[in-house]
Amino acid sequence: MEGGCSCGAVRYRLASEPLIVHCCHCLNCQRQTGAAFAINLVIEADRVELLAGEPQPVDVPRDDGSMQRIFRCPGCRVAVYSEYAGPEFRFVRAGTLDEPRGITPDVHIFTKSKVDWVVIPESMPTFDVFYDRKTLWPAASLERAAAAVAGAS
Repeated sequence: MEGGCSCGAVRYRLASEPLIVHCCHCLNCQRQTGAAFAINLVIEADRVELLAGEPQPVDVPRDDGSMQRIFRCPGCRVAVYSEYAGPEFRFVRAGTLDEPRGITPDVHIFTKSKVDWVVIPESMPTFDVFYDRKTLWPAASLERAAAAVAGAS
């Protein structure tokens, strides 16, 4: 999968499938995207290959007082990916993919702040806030995530 910003200055390729795909309904995502939710492909940082440009990190405050790092194109300022869980992982914005229509969320999170008009299929895992990775992620994703954290230390 490849993608990039609106002006084309930042281009990337994902070297593998994501670990998981989140549809996040938190107020921070709503505010930062100007939309009802954000779709993020969670993937190891070293599997996001930059093909052109270098997104610039912007630290943004979150409602809980912590900071979130959003990497934006220095030209058009589109958010390409974020860093929530440390530098080992990227949360790639699905809307920056060349073919975003092929992406389906694996889980809906922070649904306690979901807008009323969004209807989530009953078969979809949903969580008022967050979830326990060990009970939701496939074994292969858990192994990859553990390797990414171990490699960073």
